[in-house]
Amino acid sequence: MPKGARERRVRTGGVELCVAELGDSGQPTVVLVHGYPDSKEVWSEVASRLAERFHVVLYDVRGHGRSTAPQPLRGGFTLEKLTDDFLAVIDAVSPGRPVHVVGHDWGSVQSWEFVTVKRTEGRIASFTSMSGPSLDHFGHWINKRVKRPTPRRVGQLLGQGAKSWYVYLLHTPVLPELAWRSPLGKRWPRILERFEKVPGGDYPTSSLPTDAAHGAWLYRDNVRARLRRPRPDAYAHAPVQLITPLGDAFLSERLYDELELWVPQLTRRTLPAKHWIPRTRPDQLAAWITEFVTATEGGKTRVQASGRYAERFGGQLVLVTGAGSGIGRATAFAFAEAGARVVAVDRDAEAAARTAELSRLIGAPEAWAETADVADEQAMEKLAEKVVAEYGVVDVLVNNAGIGLSGSFFDTSPEDWKKVLDVNLWGVIHGCRLFGKQMAERGQGGHIVNTASAAAYQPSKALPAYSTSKAAVLMLSECLRAELAGQGIGVSAICPGFVNTNITSTARFAGVDAEEEKRRQKKSARLYGLRNYPPEKVADAILRAVVRNEAVVPVTPEARGAHLMSRFTPRALRAIARMEPPL
Repeated sequence: MPKGARERRVRTGGVELCVAELGDSGQPTVVLVHGYPDSKEVWSEVASRLAERFHVVLYDVRGHGRSTAPQPLRGGFTLEKLTDDFLAVIDAVSPGRPVHVVGHDWGSVQSWEFVTVKRTEGRIASFTSMSGPSLDHFGHWINKRVKRPTPRRVGQLLGQGAKSWYVYLLHTPVLPELAWRSPLGKRWPRILERFEKVPGGDYPTSSLPTDAAHGAWLYRDNVRARLRRPRPDAYAHAPVQLITPLGDAFLSERLYDELELWVPQLTRRTLPAKHWIPRTRPDQLAAWITEFVTATEGGKTRVQASGRYAERFGGQLVLVTGAGSGIGRATAFAFAEAGARVVAVDRDAEAAARTAELSRLIGAPEAWAETADVADEQAMEKLAEKVVAEYGVVDVLVNNAGIGLSGSFFDTSPEDWKKVLDVNLWGVIHGCRLFGKQMAERGQGGHIVNTASAAAYQPSKALPAYSTSKAAVLMLSECLRAELAGQGIGVSAICPGFVNTNITSTARFAGVDAEEEKRRQKKSARLYGLRNYPPEKVADAILRAVVRNEAVVPVTPEARGAHLMSRFTPRALRAIARMEPPL
């Protein structure tokens, strides 16, 4: 039972349901429906977060948790009877006012029934579905692929068929009950912890073996009947938000390909996570549910950000270093436009605050400014501790902060080398070590983007320190990519060429006096300005690299050309390196 919850009992159809309520009953009501083999406690983390804004209701589905089971069990778990239960609950907790339904796994399967049958029309304001399709939609999906098979459709059928192995087992008599009441029930918490990275706490409860044994009838009473004869009128009569975990071991993304045919008002979200997201991603889900419910209450039907990558990044937590200007600021804006929550980090507090403020205006549901010098190990450790405590584990990390330094090797002092390596290399190391470790410990994947440079593979006699730092970043990224691949964490090295940012006007020039350094800064800034390759194009390449999980991404035409030369004509590239820069 979530802390501070108020409990009541609701009688319906020969069973007594245990219902818990949190928050102010005067606020919009959000009803959370759990799946198999769960009880309402699977929602405790999400519920406590939603209770700050809404009247939150959780109930144990019949035969689960502290709700009683029907007698006999056979025929007692049909979708029709589950709909009776739902109506009894909402009549008790929200009489005369429509509710917002959120379902996970079988909670989502039955909620699809709620939102598509006539007798609930007008009682549901919105529906958020995760990891559970409509059996009617699923039946039509199967029929379409069976009647008009193509290699792609057959592959989709076989793929989902393999993922549904447990459904076949649950239809066998007696064996599932025996398994859950003996070894499987005892080992289930450790299985979830190991394979799904589900933390402990008040879930699962001691009623798990009985819940799972009773819940087998959800499958037996409904699956075969509905898949054979799916309803032709299963159209949603309320706005639907679909949240699809991309790492779900039980359900294919392709199940939802034609969902717009059944849902006139559909908002799609994707999440790089596994199946049990109510336990592993409560912050993310609470943010999305809050946004969707608030938008629906305000009369809006679609809440997705307008950006091209909104479905992929909406609601995710993205941290960008060097976000006060240039590529960092453009990247923060690009993620904000895609609906991500943004942490803008820069050593310039005012610039970081401005980036966060504009990110919120562009589309970020939340954005925060943090001040830190990436070269300072202790400052980065404090930043990592604060971010995870206040905002959550970062989904995408962009190590972008960097400085420029030009000058011959013998003109570059040890102090110059230390400063460049501290920011350009050690800043990336600190970010990867601290935030990457949090991603790995969460066990739900993520992505790290390290801003290198075309200078990483293009030698130049004018940039020995800078090129060395960026080459190290490139190799670090390649090594980390290999190490973290097994944990679902992608790593990309972004390698821009000449981009019109303020790094040119702030770059150091070793071996010259202050007046000459200022002249060279102005000239280099002018040259980059004439080239006029905008940082927004680099930001777009960063988002694309995350979506495609690309390893090394040369961005500008000259960067792509140099990358090809480094692979196929390295001698020519070395000859170019001897040329005197036009400063």
